[in-house]
Amino acid sequence: MFFQDLQKVLKENIREYGMYIALFAIMTIFTITTDGIFISSRNISNLLNQTGYIAVLAVGMTLVIVIQQIDLSVGFLSGFLGAIAAIALSFWHVPVYVVIPMLLVLGALAGLITAFPVAQLGIPSFVTSLAGWLIYRGALLLVTAGTGTIIIKDAVFNAIGNGYIPDIPGIKILPDVHKVTLLLGLAATALFINNAISSRKKKEAYDFEVLPKNMFILKLVFVSVIAALITWVLAGYNGLSWTVVVVVLVVGIYHFITTQTVLGRHVYAVGGNPEAAELSGINVKNITYIVFGSMGMLSALSGILFASRLQSATTTAGTLFELDAIAAAYIGGVSAGGGVGKVMGSLIGALVYMSLTSGMNLMGIDIAYQYVVRGAVLVAAVVFDVATRSSSK
Repeated sequence: MFFQDLQKVLKENIREYGMYIALFAIMTIFTITTDGIFISSRNISNLLNQTGYIAVLAVGMTLVIVIQQIDLSVGFLSGFLGAIAAIALSFWHVPVYVVIPMLLVLGALAGLITAFPVAQLGIPSFVTSLAGWLIYRGALLLVTAGTGTIIIKDAVFNAIGNGYIPDIPGIKILPDVHKVTLLLGLAATALFINNAISSRKKKEAYDFEVLPKNMFILKLVFVSVIAALITWVLAGYNGLSWTVVVVVLVVGIYHFITTQTVLGRHVYAVGGNPEAAELSGINVKNITYIVFGSMGMLSALSGILFASRLQSATTTAGTLFELDAIAAAYIGGVSAGGGVGKVMGSLIGALVYMSLTSGMNLMGIDIAYQYVVRGAVLVAAVVFDVATRSSSK
């Protein structure tokens, strides 16, 4: 009975659980092939920090693809705004608490500019965002032409990409373990369990379909064990980084917006059928502006994370970021046909994508083969999307 329930649940939720299974399989394979180095505290911490700037872009790209659009400009927009941050901090001596909100506003404005020809003139987003790709690439070269690499010496700014949350001082219990990270992991797990139980009770009250009780308990146990393992691994090396905190906040905010607000429902309605959404009273143009403006703002945040991590701005910053973000979104379950995709999926997709890179680097695999493997994974994700959509009809 248990295995029948398990098979049924996996079959009915293959789109949602497939990416988690893929991530688990990839991490297991690389842990074995690297003799445990992949799962070491230092490597997992570095992996999460490296994933940060792509995960932020993937969240925004997921919503763009959901409304059946694309934005190719986000990579070099991210690099360009990272360079602006470096110039403002190093040459103009603007305080960091002014630079960060300024960049987020500039990013949002850039996204709105990209959206204008799409929303008002009906020009394909591929064309307008490709123009933005070229413009921001040129702008990045222009602002870095005089100095090349711009070194950032602001300690607060650099801590965003390299710093870790402080631990509780003076506690001698588990001296080599980050106690605050353990407490946060415990709190997050308890919150997840409480929300899951509360959500199940609400669905049962309205006679909605829920997981069988044994499968529900298995899900809670599995997620709790994984969360405990990740927390323990991170606590063994400096704890949670500020990059991870930023990513978690972004994912949490966008998850709430897309699942609990009218705006989120409108975004998915537009993605499912723009004409029907327009006829039902949804302003499709406004949704287009909001999604692209959000994408621009997240591009700025990605640029901040990347420049902060490198502690500098370079002429090549942002190269292929847009393709990595698109790949992460597709691997995370967003549908090429629009209307389907979750913010949490984009985070898992980014982790899958960057885990492949990290694992292959540890194995010493040539970069040429790495591109082949990443391309094959992207094709597999799209084929999986098409196959699951066809089988559900």
